[in-house]
Amino acid sequence: MHRLVLIAFYLQITLSNMAQSYCIVIHGGAGNITPENTPDEQLYIKALDSALFIGEEILNKGGNSIDAVEKVIRFLEDCHLFNAGKGAVLTEKGKVELDASIMNGENLMAGAVAGVTNIKNPITAARFVMEKTSHVLLVREGASAFAKAQGLEIVSNDYFITKESKEKYLKYKYKEKDNKGTVGCVALDIHGNLAAGTSTGGMMMKKYGRVGDSPIIGAGTYANNKTCAVSCTGHGEYFIRNSIAFHIHALIIYKNLNLPEATKFVIDSVLTPQKGTGGIIAVDKFGNYAWHFNTQGMFRGVVNSKGEKRIELYK
Repeated sequence: MHRLVLIAFYLQITLSNMAQSYCIVIHGGAGNITPENTPDEQLYIKALDSALFIGEEILNKGGNSIDAVEKVIRFLEDCHLFNAGKGAVLTEKGKVELDASIMNGENLMAGAVAGVTNIKNPITAARFVMEKTSHVLLVREGASAFAKAQGLEIVSNDYFITKESKEKYLKYKYKEKDNKGTVGCVALDIHGNLAAGTSTGGMMMKKYGRVGDSPIIGAGTYANNKTCAVSCTGHGEYFIRNSIAFHIHALIIYKNLNLPEATKFVIDSVLTPQKGTGGIIAVDKFGNYAWHFNTQGMFRGVVNSKGEKRIELYK
C-alpha cells in the first residue's frame, strides 16, 4: 500500500513539473540569409528578441499558447523587416496579398485567410475565422468583409507597401538578394496545450491570386497536442504538395520519430530531393523544440521555461 502511495506521489510530482513547462519558437523566414547580405543584422536580432519577449511574458504568467502565437505574429506583421503585413512583398500587379493561419492543438480547431489586401493583421482574422465561424479558410473579399464585420482594423493596401518593398519590386530582386520571409510561431503553454501560426505576403512577383502554404493547414501550419506544433517557411508549392507540417506530426505518431529526427527527415529526405527550399520550426508536447532548413539561413529564436534563449540568423 505504501509503495502504491509513493508511486502515485512521484507521478503527481512528475506531471506537475511537466505541466509547468513552456516553450515558444519563432521564425522570420528562410532564404539567402548571410552576413554579407544582411546589413541590418542587429535590427533583425532586436525584432526577434522583442517578439520572444511578448510570447514569453504571456506564457510565463500562465497564459495560453494560442494567445502567445497570435500576439507574437501580430508584432511581426507590424514590423517592416519581414514579409508579413507591413513591408510584405508585392505581386506582379504591384499590390500586396496576404495569407495567414492559426491552429489550436488542444481541439484541432483552425482558421485561415488568404489573398487579403486590407486586413491590418491577418493572423487575428485567421483566429476569428477559427473561433467565430464553422469554417477554416476564408479568402479575398469574403475574408475582408468578415474581418470588417468583426471590428478588425481595415487599412488601405498602400499601408503594407514600404519604400524598400517598392524598390525591390521595381528591380525584381527577390531571387538574388531578398531577405524578407514568412513569419511563424509555435508554442507550448504550462497547461500542456500546443498552438501554431504562420503569416506571409507570399512570393515577390507572384501571380494575381496565388496562394502558398502559409494558410493551408497541414502544409504550412499544424498543431496537435498528441505530438507537436509546426510552422513552415519557404517555397510554398513544395510544402503544399508534401503536406510538410502534417508530415512531421505523422512521423512522430506513426513512426515514433522524435522531433529533431522528424524535422530533419522532412527537410533532407522529402523537400531537398525535390529541389524545394525552406525551413521548419517546431515544438513537441514535452517542450522539446527543433528547427531545420536547407537554405543559407533562417531568422529564428526560442525561449523556454528552462531559461534557454537563442536567436540565430545564419546556417
